[in-house]
Amino acid sequence: MPRRSRTLTGLLLFTSLTLTTAGIAGIAATANASPEKPAAAAGTHAEHAAYSMPGMPGMPASTQASGDDPDGDGYIMADPPVTGVTPSMEVPPPAYFHEFQAKCAPTHTAPDDPIVYPGQPGKSHDHTFMGNTTTNANTTTASLETGDTTCLAPGDKSGYWMPSLFNGDTKILPEGVQTIYYKSGVTDYTSVRPFPRGLRYVVGSPMQTEDEFKNLKGTVEGWECGEAYKNYDFPASCPTSQDTQLNLRLQAPSCWDGIHLDTPDHKSHMAYPVASGNNYNSCPADHPVALPMIEFKMAWPVKGDMSQVKLASGAGFSFHYDFMNGWDAATLDAMATHCIKGGLQCDPHGYDENHPDQGAVLDENYELP
Repeated sequence: MPRRSRTLTGLLLFTSLTLTTAGIAGIAATANASPEKPAAAAGTHAEHAAYSMPGMPGMPASTQASGDDPDGDGYIMADPPVTGVTPSMEVPPPAYFHEFQAKCAPTHTAPDDPIVYPGQPGKSHDHTFMGNTTTNANTTTASLETGDTTCLAPGDKSGYWMPSLFNGDTKILPEGVQTIYYKSGVTDYTSVRPFPRGLRYVVGSPMQTEDEFKNLKGTVEGWECGEAYKNYDFPASCPTSQDTQLNLRLQAPSCWDGIHLDTPDHKSHMAYPVASGNNYNSCPADHPVALPMIEFKMAWPVKGDMSQVKLASGAGFSFHYDFMNGWDAATLDAMATHCIKGGLQCDPHGYDENHPDQGAVLDENYELP
């Protein structure tokens, strides 16, 4: 289907949904500006230089054509879109866990960001890349699929990246494989679907304030070291014991609009689950499709005096990360079905040691048997 037709379809479907977030409300405000693009794409790039969502400052809009976005308007459409979904309010069987782990090691660093600055090498602040070894400014969905990966599961060729951390002038990379959780963010964990091919987004923003980082729905406890928790900028010091590391966890939005694989602000197509009565979490009506909630759990080998520790993007509260889906579809579907929809706590093999009778998804080589 030609891009123009996909875009028109996306506009009609997307604007028919209830518009509740500030970013989507901004899209609705320009709904009549152009019949050929989703509403927020109307006008020149200068006219929509930044978008924002509740609790998140704006990010520069995409203005560069790329392999996945040939016209450079920042919109990448799902083909086919996922429509007719109503957020689930079902109560599934009790299960304390519904997750699996991806284990991925850092692979390289570069001042590139193929989501925010596609096709523009060197324009970004420095990033530490994990997972796919080929990720750079020119990365596309197709290039991820042909790349290699530092994730234990060969089927996970996703690109994961975050601002590099420095102690003074020394760049500090996380040591060894890092844990990336894939879990349910909604109460009805049986409603979670695998990521669509080519989905990408940014979690948080390099421009957020300390208060915005603290109150971001995905922030979990802030920066941690030793017994110090809830630091939303780097703590002044950390214990010097051998096992001390600087830790951070940050959860991604997990509700998708079903239409866009990316939007100009790299956020508006995604939303966090919303709480209702009785501790029930569901996707909002304008982002009804429940996807896995990614949670970065990073650990850097820094300790002692932290006065010279900074991120390439600035202070500790500027932490954010990017995700570009490069999973083999069959592998991700099997892991999500067995572990998330199955209510299990799985390791990278898709095995829950508390339920050994359920078996594993992946073999000794982390591949589908």
